[in-house]
Amino acid sequence: MTAVATPWAAAPVTAIVDGARARLDAGVRLAALVALWSSLLLVTYWWATGGGFQDLGSWADGLTSTGRLTGLLASDLLLVQVLLMARVPTLEHAFGQDRLARVHRLVGFTSFNAMLAHIGLITWGYAAGKLGRTPATLSELTVDYPGILLAVAGTACRVLVVVSSVKAARRRLRYESWHLLHLYAYLGVGLALPHQLWTGQDFLASTARTVFWWGLWIACAVSVLVWRVALPLWRSARYRVRVTSVVPEGEGIVSVHMAGRRGMRLSAEAGQFFTFRFLSGRGWTRAHPYSLSAAPDGRNLRITVQVVGDGSASLRLLRPGTRVLVEGPYGRLCARARTRPKLAFIGAGVGITPLRALAEALDYAPGDAVLLYRYSGRPLFQQEIEVIAAERGLQVIALPGHRRAPGSWLGDGVGPASDLTALASWVPDIADRDVYVCGPDPWSDDVRHTTEAAGLPADRFHVESFGG
Repeated sequence: MTAVATPWAAAPVTAIVDGARARLDAGVRLAALVALWSSLLLVTYWWATGGGFQDLGSWADGLTSTGRLTGLLASDLLLVQVLLMARVPTLEHAFGQDRLARVHRLVGFTSFNAMLAHIGLITWGYAAGKLGRTPATLSELTVDYPGILLAVAGTACRVLVVVSSVKAARRRLRYESWHLLHLYAYLGVGLALPHQLWTGQDFLASTARTVFWWGLWIACAVSVLVWRVALPLWRSARYRVRVTSVVPEGEGIVSVHMAGRRGMRLSAEAGQFFTFRFLSGRGWTRAHPYSLSAAPDGRNLRITVQVVGDGSASLRLLRPGTRVLVEGPYGRLCARARTRPKLAFIGAGVGITPLRALAEALDYAPGDAVLLYRYSGRPLFQQEIEVIAAERGLQVIALPGHRRAPGSWLGDGVGPASDLTALASWVPDIADRDVYVCGPDPWSDDVRHTTEAAGLPADRFHVESFGG
């Protein structure tokens, strides 16, 4: 893989970089952070003004009061967790799916731990502070108090989701199984609502509290119904996307070409991804996320997938004309995140797919974009990348071989130099570029550490990662 530069008039920097969207997104991220902490402080304030601190004077009342506080915080974080993954466009644009998923995971585990503390503390308090009576008290609360039995069922659903989300368990589960189990989170949230409204004094003690909690619940429900259900169905019905061809790209890799209805322009940017449901038989109910591997033109889409599970394996059997339900586009690995005229694309294996689309679609002067591509075996899109290099002046640096050592993102065919030394040699001005990265999580983390050591600011490192 070599780069061939051709004469190309350099576009003005103002035409290449649009910082307005980046500034808007930064403002949204700040506002979201302020809103999160404000909500936590508000429910804590209401707990305090409702006698929370006074109740700490005795052992049993203190346990109950602390249990109330942890329950309020758990409920608030639980609803925030739902909003984070409801595909709200403003949040999608500002954070991107990769960062949203990390925040969602942190908020989710924090909420879960607070929920466990709530159950233990408040039951212990109702047992008059006597630990030996706690199991019997928990049984009495479950049977006698309205909504508690439903809350127990909701807790079981959340336990199932959390256990399946632990990294060790996640690696052992097929994507299809994990996706199905994760849907129980919505059931767990719904089952918790009656308990909170029927027995939670902090939910109904004042008009302001009632409006706050009902408003948050309604916002979550509307967000999920609109952005996760109604909008994807409307888009799928409007654009009528169908498979046009399936092309083998190499051992275990296949490209699926799709097209929408004529006259309807499907809004998407290079580097983004959709979730697809191919209506070709069993398994169509489970959506699979795939990045676009070619710059979209408003009607045609292409994805390139490595066969690693039942969903991806079935793509090889798709026939032209198969209907496709689409959700998206999603992701921030696109022009929206860009702040600098110079670019660096760093990919591994099938992670080259969104980077290849970005190299085709983004504006840059000859020599101002470089692609570093680690692969084993035959490189993917070799001819296409050579054409882009020749026509656009893209510099291409091949990194052949398997990862040469733990903690290194380079291939074993690039020589003995350290990752930082090699990167500084290939791209001396890496700190002055926007860096787009796609590959497995551990590999992407190694790239991040190297670019940070080279002086790249964190806000110019844009990543889309995948398991494997």
